[in-house]
Amino acid sequence: MNFIDAHSHIWTQDTKSYPLAAGWRRLNIEPKSWTAEELLKEAATVGVDRVVLIQMSFYGFDNSYMLDSIRKFPGKFSGVAVIDQDSRRPDMEMRMLKGQGVRGFRIYSKNQMPDKWLSSDAMHAMWTCGAEERLAMCCLMDPDELPALDRMCRDFPETPVVIDHLCRIGVSGTVEPKDVKALCDMARHKNVTVKVSAFYALGKKKSPYTDLGPMIKQVVDAFGPERLMWATDCPFQVAEGHNYKDSIELIKNKLDFLSAADKEWLLRKTAERVFFGK
Repeated sequence: MNFIDAHSHIWTQDTKSYPLAAGWRRLNIEPKSWTAEELLKEAATVGVDRVVLIQMSFYGFDNSYMLDSIRKFPGKFSGVAVIDQDSRRPDMEMRMLKGQGVRGFRIYSKNQMPDKWLSSDAMHAMWTCGAEERLAMCCLMDPDELPALDRMCRDFPETPVVIDHLCRIGVSGTVEPKDVKALCDMARHKNVTVKVSAFYALGKKKSPYTDLGPMIKQVVDAFGPERLMWATDCPFQVAEGHNYKDSIELIKNKLDFLSAADKEWLLRKTAERVFFGK
């Protein structure tokens, strides 16, 4: 089985062709380079041959490097873009980017209160477009923002939703049961999927990451494997003390409650459906 990494960022040192957004300098970026070529080379070592690219914050709303990489490597990449989620007509840009290989849009609370971050007219326009075009709202969020997401899922039940990195439960070092329950409760919405990802940043933050097993089992029991997808969050997964292989090994070989069929969904089929479907 060839695998799909459902979440990785890329960037290049070529800031002349791909300028950084305001406030970013090359000196602030670490690692200095994580190009599409470097990502594909690293991913191939464990059998990953397709990747969902997530627009990097270094570039702001300029998705050019991601889009050019999708064109350069046909069939290898799908994209999650970042656009101005406060603009007057975000839906127009969403439809344009869909034609360039984008299948989702990263949204986040920025400086808004957790209960208000999805309440704007522009955000409602994005969700309406998402339902019409089958474009996923990819949420970088914390557990306290789930009530607002729950309301939006009730109001826009046909909009595909992807919750990144297990809703960042365990970033503090402690996996709180109430947060896991809140995430699992989102399974009542049929179009919500979850990325089982960024193990380096959750719980004990130490390979082999098996301390995350109980949380992952609860999420599998709630959503079913058909609505879960594995991802690394590279290049951060290959930072000091971590590596790419250990991330996929947690799903492949370290969790005895996952069947062979479950692993196929987590490691390929769910991401294929959400991000590589027609």
